[in-house]
Amino acid sequence: MTATPSSYQPINCEFHDLLEVHATRRKPARIAFRDADGAEQLRNAVITDVYAKAGADYLAMSTGETLRLDQLIEVDGAKLADY
Repeated sequence: MTATPSSYQPINCEFHDLLEVHATRRKPARIAFRDADGAEQLRNAVITDVYAKAGADYLAMSTGETLRLDQLIEVDGAKLADY
């Protein structure tokens, strides 16, 4: 990731709660996000954890990848921009 934790933009609490529900249910989700180069990526994966570290919030996926929450575009049709 090219962004530093100090540039982290916290996401809406309701969307964060939605991510926690996905992590609890352990069901595959369609996850769209922007990678470190700003390109849109898509994964079908289980959200295995949502956690805070070094001043930013992250989610871990069953693919082994970790995303900062402000990289997210949408999860299972729920768009971050709509929250």
